[in-house]
Amino acid sequence: MNFIDSLGDGWTIYLWLVAGGLIIIASIYGIRWASKNQQFDEDIKYLVFTESDKDKMTPEDYKKSREVLAKQEQEREVFLKAAAEHRNKTA
Repeated sequence: MNFIDSLGDGWTIYLWLVAGGLIIIASIYGIRWASKNQQFDEDIKYLVFTESDKDKMTPEDYKKSREVLAKQEQEREVFLKAAAEHRNKTA
């Protein structure tokens, strides 16, 4: 406790500055990770619809939902293929 008392006035601001800087760096890293991993995809809302929702949607929205679903399925296939290749390479 004597060490903290010997620091004098105003040392806590530097502690807060370091903590704030670390939070900003972590936030930037998280946003960068999210953008590289397609976490900001606005079309994700169309994936909740199924074939039975066709009568509740406009034809444009239904068409868009089917296109988004097909695109997601293709990306899933590519991801699973890459994961299988990675597994085979490490095994």
